[in-house]
Amino acid sequence: MPNSHYFSKKPSSKDERGKIVTMLRGRKYSFITSRGVFSAKRVDTGTRVLVENMHIPEDGDFLDLGCGLGIIGIVAASMMPELHVHLTDVNTRAVKLTRLNVQRAELSNCEVYEGYLYEALGDQKFDAIISNPPVSAGMHNVVHPMISGAYERLNPDGILQMVIQSNKGGKMLAGFFDDIFGEHEVVAKKSGYRVLSSCKC
Repeated sequence: MPNSHYFSKKPSSKDERGKIVTMLRGRKYSFITSRGVFSAKRVDTGTRVLVENMHIPEDGDFLDLGCGLGIIGIVAASMMPELHVHLTDVNTRAVKLTRLNVQRAELSNCEVYEGYLYEALGDQKFDAIISNPPVSAGMHNVVHPMISGAYERLNPDGILQMVIQSNKGGKMLAGFFDDIFGEHEVVAKKSGYRVLSSCKC
C-alpha cells in the first residue's frame, strides 16, 4: 500500500494544514486538517450521512474506529458529555490532528489512540462502535476484521454502525454484518450512501 494512502501509518505527503468549518447535527464544528488524512478538504458525504444518523448512547463507552480527523467521536462527545469516547487510527498524522481537534473543542471525555484497528485499546469493551471504514484499503483484509473485531469488543446490547456507498461494497458489507452478527438494519439512506447497524443482542 503506498505511503500516501490515508490508511498508511506515516503518509509521505507534506503536512499542510487547513481548516474545515461545518454544521453537524445542528451544531457548528471546526476541524484542523492536513494532506495525507482522509477527506482533508471537507467533511465527506459518507461521514456526514453517518454522523447525522448514528445512534449516540447517553453514557458508557463509544469507539470512533479509524477516526481520521476525529469528526465522528468529537460530535458524539460534544453531544453526550457523560459518554466516554475513544478514538483510534493507524495514521500517525490523523492521530495528531484528532488530539488537536479534541483539545480545540475543549472536550474532557475523549481518549485518542494510535494503532491498527483495535490493537491500541487493550481489553476495553464498548457500547457503540461507529466507523466510516477504509473501503479502499480492502474489504476482506481490513473492513471484515473491523466487523469481526467489533463483535468481540462490544458489550451485550452494544451496536456497530458503519456507512458505505450503496453501489460500492454495500451488499458485501451487509453480508459481513449478517455473517458475524446474524442480521443488520439499514438505518439511513442518502446521497448514494447507507448506514448499516447491528446489535450484539
